Amino acid sequence: MTTREQSDAGASDTPIAGMLLAAGQGSRLGRPKALVEVAGERLADRGARMLREGGCAPVYIVTGAAEVDVERAAAVHNPDWETGLGSSLRVGLEAMPGDVDAVVVALADQPFVSAAAVRRLLAAYGDGARAAVATYAGNLRNPVLLAREHWPSVHALAEGDVGARPFLRAYSHLVTTVPCDDVASPDDIDTPEDLMRLQTVLDGPAAPPSAD
Repeated sequence: MTTREQSDAGASDTPIAGMLLAAGQGSRLGRPKALVEVAGERLADRGARMLREGGCAPVYIVTGAAEVDVERAAAVHNPDWETGLGSSLRVGLEAMPGDVDAVVVALADQPFVSAAAVRRLLAAYGDGARAAVATYAGNLRNPVLLAREHWPSVHALAEGDVGARPFLRAYSHLVTTVPCDDVASPDDIDTPEDLMRLQTVLDGPAAPPSAD
C-alpha cells in the first residue's frame, strides 16, 4: 500500500531512533566513505544530521573500517564490517535501547537522502505503518523505517552486502511505500567519479530539494 504524502511527521510519544550505516571501507572509492567530505561536511556528519533534522532521536552511527566521532550521535562499532552491510544492520539493531519502538535506517554514502524523506516515513508511522520505505520512480531504496516487532525478521535476513532489502521483499504486504522523488535522491557514492559528480551538483545552484 502507498501512504499519502505528508510534510509533517506523525505524532508519537515513543522514541524513533535513527541508524546511519557507515562501516564500509569504500574499496572502489579508495577510502572509508564515512570520512569523505562533500560540501565541507563529512558524510558521517551529514547523514547523522539528516536523521536528527528529520525527527529521529536518539541517533546511532554504525562504524567499522574507520572510527568516527559524530556530534549528538552514539557510535556502535561493527567488528565484522568486512562481511558487508548486513552485519552492520544487525549490530545496529542489537544496540537499540529498549524504549525505542522503531528505527529509521539510512546509508552514509547517499548524501541526497534528505530530512524531508525521513519526515515522510515518520508521517507514515504516525498513520499506523509499522514498516515503510522511501521510493524513487517506484523503486524501493532508502531510508527505511522498521518497527521493533520486525527487527528479528530483518536481523535474520540481513546477510552479506544487503541490509533490509530481503525483509522488504519477503514481507512486502506489510510495507508502506512512501514516494520521495520530489524531496530526495538515492544517488550514492561508490567511485571517485561518483564523488566528483555529486560534489559538482552540491556546489552548483540546483541541488535536490531537502524540504517539503
